[in-house]
Amino acid sequence: MLDHDWSSTLDVRSVAASLLPRRRAGANTSGMTATERTYRGMSRVAEPGEGLGLDELALATRNHGLPLEALRYDVTPPGLHYVLTHFDIPAVDPAAWRLEIGGAVDWTLSLGLEDLMRRSAVTSRVLLECAGNGRARFEPRPVSQPWLLEAVGTAEWTGTPLAPLLEEAGLSEDAVDVAFTGADHGMERGVEQDYARGLPLAEALRPETLLVWGMNGAPLPPQHGAPLRLVVPGWYGMAQVKWLTRIDVLTEPFRGYQNATAYRLKVDAEEDGEPVTRIRPRALLAPPGWPDFMTRERFVRAGHVPLSGRAWSGRAPVTRVEISTDGGATWADAALAAAEPGHPYSWRSWAYDWAAEPGSFELLARATDGTGETQPVEAEWNRQGMANNLVQRVPVTVLE
Repeated sequence: MLDHDWSSTLDVRSVAASLLPRRRAGANTSGMTATERTYRGMSRVAEPGEGLGLDELALATRNHGLPLEALRYDVTPPGLHYVLTHFDIPAVDPAAWRLEIGGAVDWTLSLGLEDLMRRSAVTSRVLLECAGNGRARFEPRPVSQPWLLEAVGTAEWTGTPLAPLLEEAGLSEDAVDVAFTGADHGMERGVEQDYARGLPLAEALRPETLLVWGMNGAPLPPQHGAPLRLVVPGWYGMAQVKWLTRIDVLTEPFRGYQNATAYRLKVDAEEDGEPVTRIRPRALLAPPGWPDFMTRERFVRAGHVPLSGRAWSGRAPVTRVEISTDGGATWADAALAAAEPGHPYSWRSWAYDWAAEPGSFELLARATDGTGETQPVEAEWNRQGMANNLVQRVPVTVLE
């Protein structure tokens, strides 16, 4: 039997509807109160010409992305790895912390950090990318964390596989989902909640799915989920629950806020949409030359200019990276490095030699994965600003 009360998260839509008058999709929200805007949260879309608000800027200062020049590192240093925190970084005492595993199991488990660290440990190099990466490039702009392209990083995560712990607890034959709850607590669109995400049982039982206590050979930093977080290779960042406190096996799909309302691919505010799951293909160019301070336009000298970057996909291995140096009019294949043995969920490096002549140029990079999906050159808009893998465009001025 479930011993955790999910009643406050099971019917998010009815809670929100009772708090606010209904507004049509795309309705003018400029006269909304601050409380109303909080309740609407990620569903609000910026008005034409509306600049970033102070709330978005506050989010941008709390969270940070990967400086694109850090694409040079095979493994991202922890301080350069992207961070997204929905609420506050919780104050967790590792010595007193416990992980509870319950729900539809034969018996519950209560484990401390030392208990987990005595189990079989593995280290896996895994890329993580926020599902909202690229949101700020949508027009109109969904109002939330205003990511450009930098919400990504690759680290070496050390932990223990989740599957043996679930099997030790004794899974019910009726189990279908596993819910993961973190210690971070707050309000989102008027709903008080612990951050919690559900994962299909088959994904939870993958041998690659880990309960992680280490990052790049050191203890997990506070901003990355210490003392314990979940890592689900191939999935967008919302699945990688940090500051884990509970794992509950469920006999029906999880209907908490972060599954049922947030992280949905939809155009109309009233539709349910499709859930965000695995990472779509993307290639990023490490910007060449040197930047202008404000615009970040790049400057290089004429002649041989080596271009390089990284590419990845959570759905299938990357099979091709293409580069355009003329704004997308023509494309050429980059040299894609071989996948590193033992690191199927990391990124891959690529390189391209550009014979640069004086003038103004726009460089583009795009990836294709084994499913045949190629990054789009036109935006595929959705209301929450999720999974936007639009191609990167880098303005470059080539000097004499």
